[in-house]
Amino acid sequence: MIRLLLADDHPVVRAGLRAVLESEPDFAIVAEAATAERAVELAAEVAVDVVLMDLQFGPGAAMNGAQATAAITARGAGAPRVLVVTTYDTDADTLPALEAGATGYLLKDAPPEELARAVRSAAAGRPALAPTVADRLLERMRTPAAALSARETEVLGLVADGLTNQAIGGRLHLSLATVKSHLVHIYTKLGVESRTAAVREARARGLIRRGG
Repeated sequence: MIRLLLADDHPVVRAGLRAVLESEPDFAIVAEAATAERAVELAAEVAVDVVLMDLQFGPGAAMNGAQATAAITARGAGAPRVLVVTTYDTDADTLPALEAGATGYLLKDAPPEELARAVRSAAAGRPALAPTVADRLLERMRTPAAALSARETEVLGLVADGLTNQAIGGRLHLSLATVKSHLVHIYTKLGVESRTAAVREARARGLIRRGG
């Protein structure tokens, strides 16, 4: 029996996941969490094999899904696997989650059979990635020189949010020179010459969210 923890701030989403997963004979949902912090606590308190983790837990949340994933996987060999289940598939979302130790990354519109298959793969320690995410990661491997690093993606995301270089430096604890250096590398990799063009091109490529 694969023991599951559902972590999502929307009760309707948790109910939907529960309805799908409980139809599988080898799944048992042992806990639910409405916040990332509670997911971390439950993952340490309850015997869990796989945590189905959302990435965003609403405005004002003290911790996001990637941070919770890092906290859970930091426990080492005895920690449950984390399968991210979210609506976001940009590099700005996938890279932090995978770097935090997520075993899989799935989108919420995945068919029930794909979700069940991903849970079983994660429980066995095998990667389970949404096709769009897998394709983008493969493309990063094929053209590493043109791929934005996680830090560059983070910087560009803040540019898209309207932050100045100085504000970005303050947010990420970087010097102004370092921020400017990141932007130069971003412009080169994207083949653009301005902040506006960089944001437009990154959104078109699925590197950052279209909404900001």
